[in-house]
Amino acid sequence: MKIHHLAQNNSVLNTFLSEIRDQKIQKDSMRFRRNIERIGEILAYELSKSLSFHEGFVETPLATKNMHLLSDAIVVCSILRAGLPLHQGLLNYFDKAENAFISAYRHHPNNDEHFDIVVEYVASPNLEGKIMLLADPMLATGQSLVAVFEALRKLGNPKETHIVSVIGAQEGIRFVEKHFPENTHLWIATIDDQLNEKGYIVPGLGDAGDLAFGSKL
Repeated sequence: MKIHHLAQNNSVLNTFLSEIRDQKIQKDSMRFRRNIERIGEILAYELSKSLSFHEGFVETPLATKNMHLLSDAIVVCSILRAGLPLHQGLLNYFDKAENAFISAYRHHPNNDEHFDIVVEYVASPNLEGKIMLLADPMLATGQSLVAVFEALRKLGNPKETHIVSVIGAQEGIRFVEKHFPENTHLWIATIDDQLNEKGYIVPGLGDAGDLAFGSKL
């Protein structure tokens, strides 16, 4: 898997990352969603440089101009519900992309720290031969991404798979590397060192779904 770690180079991305981590600023759910969306836009721009383009022509009021235009058919697939603001950021740049949505959540059968990943809902176009952007803002254990990828296999074989995340943990990235195809790309804003005993990223930012949309039962 090829890892593209954007925070290794200083940019305005660091401002958005600092705000989604800041427990005072992140209490503004609208601002939190917008910052995740803006991070998605930055990730989309960087990702676009790796895609295929073809030569096209545009008629301006004065002349014909040759341009290089995106060739690949793209499907943006988000893991509900936390992935929705990130999905919107990607869609802002890939406005002709098809869309897929899939649910995945942690189920604690014994009410302890052990959990299974449950996938219940899938709405997706055919993925055969397309570029799949799999959006999940928090790459913690990596188990959700692997479960979702397995569930999507029956919908076609993508030309390429690109995982798009905001914050990841080293452990989760290693887990994903073992279960995704070798030619997978990971586009991630920043990487933290560890997980806590409950499988949450440290220092991370908390629960992205709750911060974006409110706490759940």
